[in-house]
Amino acid sequence: MENAETNSSCKKPITRASDWVANQSSMNASATVGQLGIIAMAGCEDLMAKIDRYILEWRAETEEVKSGERTTFQVKAACPRFGSGEGKGLLHESVRGDDLFILSDCFNYGTTYNMYGMDVPMSPDDHFQDVKRIISAISGKARRLTVIMPMLYEGRQHRRTSRESLDCAVALQELSRMGVCNIITFDAHDPRVQNAIPWLSLEDIHPTYQMTKALVKNVQNLDWDNMLIISPDEGGMSRCIYYSTVLGLDLGMFYKRRDYSNIVDGRNKIISHEFLGSDLSGRDVIVVDDMISSGDSIIDVARQLKKMGARRVFVFATFGLFCKGLEEFDKAYSEHQFEKVFTTNVVYRPPELASREWYCEVDLSKYMAFIINTLNHDCSISSLLDPADRIDLLLRRVGIKSSKDPHEQLSIDLHE
Repeated sequence: MENAETNSSCKKPITRASDWVANQSSMNASATVGQLGIIAMAGCEDLMAKIDRYILEWRAETEEVKSGERTTFQVKAACPRFGSGEGKGLLHESVRGDDLFILSDCFNYGTTYNMYGMDVPMSPDDHFQDVKRIISAISGKARRLTVIMPMLYEGRQHRRTSRESLDCAVALQELSRMGVCNIITFDAHDPRVQNAIPWLSLEDIHPTYQMTKALVKNVQNLDWDNMLIISPDEGGMSRCIYYSTVLGLDLGMFYKRRDYSNIVDGRNKIISHEFLGSDLSGRDVIVVDDMISSGDSIIDVARQLKKMGARRVFVFATFGLFCKGLEEFDKAYSEHQFEKVFTTNVVYRPPELASREWYCEVDLSKYMAFIINTLNHDCSISSLLDPADRIDLLLRRVGIKSSKDPHEQLSIDLHE
């Protein structure tokens, strides 16, 4: 299916955003796996609309788009409910032979359905069940099926420590048995969960470049020579080691002391956070984590960092869930415990979050469009998954890192 000559451009290393766009457009001469179809599950409509616009722009010169035959790559689908709350998957058009991508935000509690006359917010279980309903409606007619689940369903229930269920592994195996070929997720809580489906492709993507660009764009007077990457717990060290390596920064870590004699909300209560690392006096620090759930741990870590003399505290979290609301963050910000919180737009954010002075949203829609368009042409996404070269170019462009060539003219549009 893949044409070696036409797809050779996919294998060239690319670092500039403009080159990526040019590469996406040039791919249109190569064969695709099948006609592209993207399905937005409930709550993902806005994100999918952005992705769709990017792909349409890149494919503007293709015959189907130029002729007006194709005005969207989205496939109309729905999961209507009976009055009892039971649902079904429904496709409004044919998908036979299509290369389908299903986007689902299993943590969008802003989406509701009617049950016995009540508006009920959708739980992660409801969202995941709807994904399976749509796959069932496809009935094996698609040529290839990819599920994009930015925050992996049950990703925190990835291992067994007592008599408990292994929900994430079971969910992945269910998708595998239903004919899913690829699963794409972002910043998996523990990527080793892919061991549950060794015969299936699971891509764990990290928004390191987008987070770094957002920091450079939104924060002034960064003291890059006196900055530190901090892991809030031992489980996130591999993530922070990568940041530390590509950014050339020192590394520190907290570990959680827990009370193993008591279980609160299904977990052993955290007694305190203990720090391992160098002196923080007068230094900017970046706390990197995969998610903000309640936010208690992040706020406690930020307070301790400030007590140890940190100049400014920035928080990178791929997923901002804010399960207990924003009040504690407002209070901590008013007390100058942190400067900015960066989270992505791939999961639901409460509307009031956008108005917070301390919040900065990192848009991944273009990155996701790159991935979908590249995979549809059956090209490698290796260079998309490793942003080291792009980060190096970014830091050189804004003068944080010395240019390899003193005569090189570098500029960057931070709004790309």
